[in-house]
Amino acid sequence: MHMTSREVPITSSELANLWMTYQEKTMLLRILEHFIEHADVEAKQLLQMHYDSTIKAVDLITEIFKEEGAAIPIGFTANDLNKGVPKLFDFLYDIMYLHMMTKVEMSLFSLFCGISYREDINNLFINLTAESQAMNNQVTQYLLKKGVLVRPPFVSMPKEVHFVQENQYRNGFGLFGEKRSLNTIEVSLIHHAIETNLAGMQLMIGFAQVAENKAVQEYLVKGMKLSKKIEADLGEFLRHSYIEPPATHAGKATASKVAPFSDKLMMYNTSLLTSFGLGTNALGGAFSLRNDLPTKMSLLAKDIYTFAQEGGKIMIKNGWMEEPPQMEDRNKLTK
Repeated sequence: MHMTSREVPITSSELANLWMTYQEKTMLLRILEHFIEHADVEAKQLLQMHYDSTIKAVDLITEIFKEEGAAIPIGFTANDLNKGVPKLFDFLYDIMYLHMMTKVEMSLFSLFCGISYREDINNLFINLTAESQAMNNQVTQYLLKKGVLVRPPFVSMPKEVHFVQENQYRNGFGLFGEKRSLNTIEVSLIHHAIETNLAGMQLMIGFAQVAENKAVQEYLVKGMKLSKKIEADLGEFLRHSYIEPPATHAGKATASKVAPFSDKLMMYNTSLLTSFGLGTNALGGAFSLRNDLPTKMSLLAKDIYTFAQEGGKIMIKNGWMEEPPQMEDRNKLTK
């Protein structure tokens, strides 16, 4: 007899995917609530659209947890948001943040599609992937129209096909020879990493201004400096090929010292972006054919990983790290 989707129990990976999505989506709701409170009419429409679809996703996941008899995660609630406080970010940062977070969501949900097996859950992640892709496109076009998003550099179109003839192509270090110019794959990945880091750096600046816990504030200042270092180090590769790195005049933190968000939420958001940064970094290193780039990427990855570990310790110490669902402890159960 063929079992319907809902009659099949959910697997450990599906439970993990739903749990992680619940954490990310409930955090996003709180951030969007602060942005919506201060947004202009045009930006508010985009923010509200993503807010409404995020509410639906959270409700759907809650329903699945209830059906399966699983505890509903706490995630992020009204307790993690202070309403009626001055805005923490200025001039289009709300949409720049959404641009950055929809990139994270696209990566996350397409990964979850590949490791979900039950049809209804797979469909949920297919829909969430499509939603984040559509929203990313909308905010990209919006920011381009406003003149605050920098396109990657244009390039002359190739007139013929070439194959790599010698190992020198991979040699980025040549003692006497000039380094070869970057290829389009390398430029693309560097541009993406810098663009994301610029938005992340402004987030760290704003968060550091308003954090209540001293250790959290010091940690966020470290994050701000790390973002700047990544942007500067990767920017050097572009400048060497006479390409200007992306920069924007928009989306700065305001002078507000009043926290719209809990320290717990700010630490989680930082942790999520740090994990995404590690993934982007690994991808950039893996696809580069010039061996000085992966070397630089691996050094930066070490810094990012150390930063992530330190953040985890702060979250645990303050009781902010919600524990993912555990597998059964067979050693305990068989005693």
